[in-house]
Amino acid sequence: MYEIDVVVKPEFVKAYKEGYPLISKESIVSWEKVSDEGTVMNLFDDKKKFICKAYHGMQNKGYGWVLSSNKDENINVTYFSKKIKSALEYRADFFADESTTAFRVLNGEGDGLGGLTIDYFDGFYLLTWYSLGIYEFKSEILKALKVTTEYKGIYQKKRFDSKGKYLDDKDDFIMGEKAPAPLIVKESGENFAIYLDDGAMVGVFLDQRDVRRTIRDRYAKGKSVLNTFSYTGAFSVFAALGGASKTTSVDLAKRSLPKTTEQFEINKIDVSKQNIIVEDVFNYFKYAVKKNLLFDMVVLDPPSFARSKKRTFSASKDYVNLLKEAIQITKKGGVIVASTNSANFSMMTFSDFIAKAFKQLNVKYKVKERFSLPKDFRVLDEFKEGNYLKVVFIEKLK
Repeated sequence: MYEIDVVVKPEFVKAYKEGYPLISKESIVSWEKVSDEGTVMNLFDDKKKFICKAYHGMQNKGYGWVLSSNKDENINVTYFSKKIKSALEYRADFFADESTTAFRVLNGEGDGLGGLTIDYFDGFYLLTWYSLGIYEFKSEILKALKVTTEYKGIYQKKRFDSKGKYLDDKDDFIMGEKAPAPLIVKESGENFAIYLDDGAMVGVFLDQRDVRRTIRDRYAKGKSVLNTFSYTGAFSVFAALGGASKTTSVDLAKRSLPKTTEQFEINKIDVSKQNIIVEDVFNYFKYAVKKNLLFDMVVLDPPSFARSKKRTFSASKDYVNLLKEAIQITKKGGVIVASTNSANFSMMTFSDFIAKAFKQLNVKYKVKERFSLPKDFRVLDEFKEGNYLKVVFIEKLK
């Protein structure tokens, strides 16, 4: 990769010197010099003093990521090996835990490689590329992964617009042996069916591990649980394993029915005693109100942004109304698990959403506990927005 020198606008210099990792469009004096994604940039201030080394990669978050504060650092296999080795060492306790065989081993900028994540699934590694810029380093990164770890097989997901440039990939498999479909992995001693080569998502969101375990161990016993935007029913599975009297899983996607059924079955849960409903969540809320249905626990984990035929949902605009719907069908003394993965607002703003929803319905509440990203989803203190997950357990007071 060739390197070019670019100048940082004065008002951004301090942040980059202090470790802020995201290169924004506004921070660089002239982008005309930077044509190709994957270009390594040496950032200087207006007095020609070196600040840091970064790469150009277009993401929804920005225009690139900082790689090193060392001017002489070569961005090569040795560099990526150091980053991956450090990331693996940080997660040594996860590798040693036989009850959990699925977790994140490299979390983008949290591990010094913005634009790339690597997940581990019982010996298989899944790399997710978030920009063409980081994808340009694919061969170096794969070589680095091979020399730093043992693996059964390696897969990838590309979450950027390839514009036809990389559409020659036949599937997501890269090398090693192919994973069985499904691949059964463990989380907190329970089973998940994972598909490494079946579309953009594999079947479970690893960042909710602590929340699922908490529901199973402390909240589910004897309770009726409604899991909305349920995807493959992971919260429902953990609620059932924690002794829930009944779970109801609601998701608009047709495949949520067979996928959720499968997750119940591999955990030896009687599917006939659970409800799995393919329906727009908002329509289900209306139905539940009409039928006077009430639940001991309601799980709200919507996507940040979603569009169906009839409506558009945006977490930043619509979460208050979503919460109001949930409050109405939660029993007094019941618990709402309010979750969002939107990076557009803080936990403080999310807490304001909760307060507003309850106030508008004139209902009192108590926050039981809060969660953000688990340890394996490493985040930088200098990049607070990287800690996107916000989960609040809320008791609806009697």
